[in-house]
Amino acid sequence: MNDPICLVVPEAPAVQSVGAAQQRAISLAAVRLGTLDNAKGNADHLLRLLVEGIRAQYPVKSVLVERKATSGNGAPAPVLQKLANEADFVVSAMAD
Repeated sequence: MNDPICLVVPEAPAVQSVGAAQQRAISLAAVRLGTLDNAKGNADHLLRLLVEGIRAQYPVKSVLVERKATSGNGAPAPVLQKLANEADFVVSAMAD
């Protein structure tokens, strides 16, 4: 359960990405997972499958599920603040 996990930030320039030699080990014993559904069809199903897969492999303390009102707008500041306060990392998904 203490296997290292590589976190990828898609918008980071390649030179700032964490390489295999620089991966940081993260203990998932008390991780709080957040999900942000962008309100497109099937995004909720995709996120549910991802959460189930993560829970099957790692201990997860809690899951905070948030959903945007529409896919065309960004998440409101209170939703983002709640995710920042109550989740250690967030998975955001869009689907059709």
